[in-house]
Amino acid sequence: MTRLSITFAIPGDRYQRTGGYIYESRVLDALRDLGHDVEHLELPDGFPNPTPTELAETRALLRAVSPGRILLLDGFLPGCLGPEGLTGIEAPMVPIIHHPLGLETGLDPARARQLLRDEAAGLRLVRRIVVPSPHTGLLLTRDFGIDSALIDMAAPGFDAPEAAPRPISPPLILSVGLLAQRKGHDVLLRALAQLGDLDWQARIVGGVHDPALAKALHGQAQDPALRGRVTFTGLLSDIEVDRAYAEASLFALATRFEGYGIVFGEAMLRGLPIVTCRAGAVPDTVGEAADLVPPDDPEAFAAALRRSLTDPAHRARRAHASRTVGAALPLWQDTARSIAQTLAVAQGDAGGKSV
Repeated sequence: MTRLSITFAIPGDRYQRTGGYIYESRVLDALRDLGHDVEHLELPDGFPNPTPTELAETRALLRAVSPGRILLLDGFLPGCLGPEGLTGIEAPMVPIIHHPLGLETGLDPARARQLLRDEAAGLRLVRRIVVPSPHTGLLLTRDFGIDSALIDMAAPGFDAPEAAPRPISPPLILSVGLLAQRKGHDVLLRALAQLGDLDWQARIVGGVHDPALAKALHGQAQDPALRGRVTFTGLLSDIEVDRAYAEASLFALATRFEGYGIVFGEAMLRGLPIVTCRAGAVPDTVGEAADLVPPDDPEAFAAALRRSLTDPAHRARRAHASRTVGAALPLWQDTARSIAQTLAVAQGDAGGKSV
């Protein structure tokens, strides 16, 4: 493939430990490893809630990108900038949309409507769109009216685990995700509180996104049925996260929505059985590796956890399916190659046609 000149615009620190940032940072590095000229354009860090000053600075930085380069955009930008903010950018734009911003759990309804409206309009100014899952592509075609022919899927890549499995006792239920409303840790804790008669321990790995929610979760974990059995680790290093997966017997995330769910891939690389929710792209991501229950249903979540903890044959079937799916997951270079193909098509669109 021809060497591409790419400017990758990402707000704030690209090494943040969230699924979207992990995806974009690894793709940036993998594109460079493939020999492409990739410039990292660090934007102000206030997204997805930028100040007027940050919006103005971002618009100026994006408009300064040479039209001879391809502008790969972080998924926050089309919704936050809207059509007004994207107008006047000469470089061909290709955003990575992890999931529509307006679908984030807990948003004020008026803010959600504004984001969805602005994102739909902003996406009509770009050349092509990259999504991590078929589900996200479906949302863009069904709800935003985007032509499916202009949407390309590039599933996240993964690295082989470093640590060999060594499950600890009592069985470790591992959950990995920001302390944010969308991740459903409150539902997980309510489910775990119904399993006081069983032998288990739980570990929730993730940084604080919402301090008030984090305080509420820590308070919830003081329930007599949970006290001393649930640990909040905060952010961990890659080595520490790898070790946590190696020690786990079961992965559980009561998520309310995912555009893909990188943590599920990480769990399946280790062959962990999964309990999670039938939400967003999750069913497509996990396949037969998981017991799926409705979101916001702690009783159903508790029942699924109980079955995995007490039925060895069922747990073994889920673990086998998990290993099978995990073995077929792509590498980050595969993801980068897919995105490079999309960028080459966008650059070659001589007519400058947008979505």
